[in-house]
Amino acid sequence: MSNGYAKRRARVKQASVNGKLQIIPLGGIGEIGKNMYVVRYEDEIIVIDSGLSFPGDEMLGIDVVIPDVTYLLENKEKIKGIVLTHGHEDHIGALPYVLAQLNVPVYGTRLTLGLVEGKLREHHMLANCLLHVIRPEDKLQLGNFNLEFFRTNHSIPDSIGIAVITPIGTVVHTGDFKFDQTPVNGKPTDYYRLAKLGEKGVLVVLSDSTNAERPGYTLSEKEVGYAINEIFRTAKQRIILATFASNIHRIQQVIDAACHYKRKVAVVGRSMVNVVQIAQDLGYLNVCSGTLVDIDELKTLPQNRAVILTTGSQGEPMSALTRISVSEHRKVEIIRGDTVIIAATPIPGNEKLVSRTIDNLFARGANVIYERVSGVHVSGHASQEELKMMLNLLKPKYLIPVHGEYRMLVHHAKLATRVGIREENIFISENGQVLEFTSNSGRVAGSVTAGRVLIDGLGVGDVGSIVLRDRKMLSQEGILIVSLTIDKATSQVVAGPEIYSRGFVYVRESELLLDEAREHVIRSLEKKINGRNTDWPMVKSHVKDSLSRFIWEKMHRRPMILPIILEV
Repeated sequence: MSNGYAKRRARVKQASVNGKLQIIPLGGIGEIGKNMYVVRYEDEIIVIDSGLSFPGDEMLGIDVVIPDVTYLLENKEKIKGIVLTHGHEDHIGALPYVLAQLNVPVYGTRLTLGLVEGKLREHHMLANCLLHVIRPEDKLQLGNFNLEFFRTNHSIPDSIGIAVITPIGTVVHTGDFKFDQTPVNGKPTDYYRLAKLGEKGVLVVLSDSTNAERPGYTLSEKEVGYAINEIFRTAKQRIILATFASNIHRIQQVIDAACHYKRKVAVVGRSMVNVVQIAQDLGYLNVCSGTLVDIDELKTLPQNRAVILTTGSQGEPMSALTRISVSEHRKVEIIRGDTVIIAATPIPGNEKLVSRTIDNLFARGANVIYERVSGVHVSGHASQEELKMMLNLLKPKYLIPVHGEYRMLVHHAKLATRVGIREENIFISENGQVLEFTSNSGRVAGSVTAGRVLIDGLGVGDVGSIVLRDRKMLSQEGILIVSLTIDKATSQVVAGPEIYSRGFVYVRESELLLDEAREHVIRSLEKKINGRNTDWPMVKSHVKDSLSRFIWEKMHRRPMILPIILEV
């Protein structure tokens, strides 16, 4: 295999080095989530990751957000494959929506593809997708691209970085990483492979920037295990632990502690149940016999032998822990004296949701242990000293900080200058920006279509800024529906106007206001209706504007106004 690879690589080296190497982020720049990066050489493309992000507070009713893949659809015949770094939602979550439009092969490690298969099965797409398992030691040729991989440590097993060897030079994507010297699975980062890549020469590195603001080193995941073990030792009653469903290393440590202290574990929450099952089936989660039980069986055990492993560490409104915290879960209710562990830190924007959940748990008599007051969470991303170490190992000529909000990218860029990368060789990019490289130059060479596509239920991209604006107005100001019937022959009002209020005022308590509004509509109609050739769209617009002004004068509110005119 290695000899064949060497021959293929030699052929690639003999190819023209005058072609253009382009790197195009379609997501993951200036944001946490939605990771997708295009590497293009001449007329061949590979895509690294295909992730989603979760909606902000302003995206009312939106389920998830995925990258705009217009550029990929316009160049679909050039795409050689999608290569995945690991199995987190912000790196694989968009695949069902992307593969519905692009029939291309997908490459990933065994656990990563196990999680992908589960997603594709839910979307009834698995039979039509081409999934190929890779190992960190594998080498892969896709057209003019030769790919090598290296093992990394992150908060999910089977994470890898990717080296893309092109005729112009080598592009390395670090994936999400940290340098954990005592990983839970006993498999540290492949430092040797990183050093060898740096020795051969790396043209461009795309590197994780999530913790670029955080000095020092990120603690080992095993530190969480020590904290969890101590909590299990001292807890007198039930233990309820919430963490990210994908954090299999943490789940393993919870199960290990349960085995040691002879407790039984019940798994609650659909995503947690799915991931635990997949990880067990693939051998990434080792469970001692009889430890995992059904939630109903847990109720028959003494409280000091029960553990509930659940989702909801981010305070998501429909998650299991959130429903437990407000006594709305079908099978689990807080018992005074329960120990609840939230083994995660809030993602930016989720702080209020998490705080509310913690308050609700305390109010129901639970003892809540969370990241600010204990050691039950460590990050899966590299801090500043580890970011420097990655750059020193790879020695790239150019750096593109990725996977971070804008300030994180700037901090990463400053770190890079300290280890010797020239400031002009660091590209703080934008989604859609085309970065073009030769063996001795790099520049911004334009842009392509990029942005966000909103997923609402089964609708993909059918909700845009106008719909979100209307939803925001409805949520803040409510709606008034004005209904009236006009005689087509005489243009006279024969019924109405009737005014219906939703989310604006309570009708019974505001009858006088609505009566005045009806009179105002009638007066405004008298000025606009002028016989058989009435311009009804103009009349509707007039009713809307006139009533809006009236309501503002009376109440200083701007509800959405929807006129409905029927002709008979």
